[in-house]
This record gives sequence, C-alpha cells and structure tokens, in this order.
Amino acid sequence: MPTSPHRPAPAPRKLSGADAEDLALYREKFRGRLPESLEELHGPAKEVVELPLHMAWSGMTTYDLDKPRQRMGLYRTILHEGLREDLPRYLNRDLLLELWPVLRTLVGRTVRTVWEDAFPQLSSRTRAAA
Repeated sequence: MPTSPHRPAPAPRKLSGADAEDLALYREKFRGRLPESLEELHGPAKEVVELPLHMAWSGMTTYDLDKPRQRMGLYRTILHEGLREDLPRYLNRDLLLELWPVLRTLVGRTVRTVWEDAFPQLSSRTRAAA
C-alpha cells in the first residue's frame, strides 16, 4: 500500500528476542560468505554459465551473460545461494558494480545490507546512479 499524507508508512515492527536473534544469524550467514575484497571476484563477464545444483536447485541452471535479464537473474541467485568459494568463481567485480544499482532492488534486504556495509563502493554506485 503506498504511503501518502493520509496514510503514513507503517512503523517498523519491534522484533522479539527470538526474531532479532534469527535475523542476526541470517545476516551472519551472508557475512560469512563475503570475499575479503571485490578484487577477488574474477568470474566471467561474457559467456554462458551453468550453476551447480547447490545454487540452482530450482528453476534455471544455465544463464547467458549476454542477455540482461539472465545476467541479473544469475547474480541474484549467486548472491542468495552461493557459498564463499562460489562468489569469486561466478561473480565478476566490474559486472557486479555495473549491475548493483538495479540488482540491489532485486535481492533481499539482508543480502543488500550485508554487501553494502562490507563494500562501500556498492553504495556509492547506487548514489551515483540516482
């Protein structure tokens, strides 16, 4: 439901202790997968990529990086499902930086926050694109 002067945005919900703990664990799960630096991301920028079953367990398994929608879908899947050792193999630093202003809107809030907190250059790309 859109926000308007007559209909203000809902107040953020207070998390119970258990919910807050679950959220912290969820964030830590993604934090633990991060590379030390974006320079480690040396995956392909062009070609067809086939993901292993632990990442592509449902839906598409093969993505053509020359097709914008497939490229975005691939990066979204990797950010959500990829393990620490998958990220350097499948993500490309330059492509991630290029895609981030839109990609950040397609990933979950936790993934977005963890990546932007760890790599300020992602946030600065978003501000520059606005």
